[in-house]
Amino acid sequence: MLVDTNVLVDVLANDPEWADWSIAQLRAQAQIHRLHINSVIYAELSLTFSTVEALDETLAALQIPMMEIPRPALFLAGKAFAQYRRQGGTKSNVLADFFIGAHAAVAGWPVLTRDVRRYAGYFPTVSIVAPD
Repeated sequence: MLVDTNVLVDVLANDPEWADWSIAQLRAQAQIHRLHINSVIYAELSLTFSTVEALDETLAALQIPMMEIPRPALFLAGKAFAQYRRQGGTKSNVLADFFIGAHAAVAGWPVLTRDVRRYAGYFPTVSIVAPD
């Protein structure tokens, strides 16, 4: 399972609205799936840390390893972005959610997230664990 950045930030920042849900889901999902992040999620998380070592220590404590994004997933992310542009999307660079969703799709993993919009719309085979 890929754990989206927003879930980890909820926990690390002790978000008053979402921390309890995110902690409960991390615990529950860890009983069912092996939790992972990828390099995109790692980069997004780096914004909340002052050093690589601090981020790596936190991920180790959470027992969430980083997995590289395979080339077929990178290719799929580009195709999803092309579809986004054809549908009127205005961003000019491939969005992080496309890399995360494509990685989950190619690996056959679900995504734990609070933001289902792009995952559900562009990667219909990916199971999503999100708030109701």
